[in-house]
Amino acid sequence: MIKDAEYLRKFEEEFISKKTMSYEQALNIVEAMWEEGVSLGVLPPKDLMEGIEVDMKIAKVLNSCLKNC
Repeated sequence: MIKDAEYLRKFEEEFISKKTMSYEQALNIVEAMWEEGVSLGVLPPKDLMEGIEVDMKIAKVLNSCLKNC
């Protein structure tokens, strides 16, 4: 259980700022993740539009939060 959320946030920011990678390295990671999804049978999705309503609702909420902050 996280007791000090602010401490965790600072730790994450510091950790992320130290980790840099090139575009090529990031692309290799994405490609490897895609290949794993294909090997597990979860990618590519059978119906590309499945779940789009939920995605749109989430986007709407996030966009409204960004406008209000």
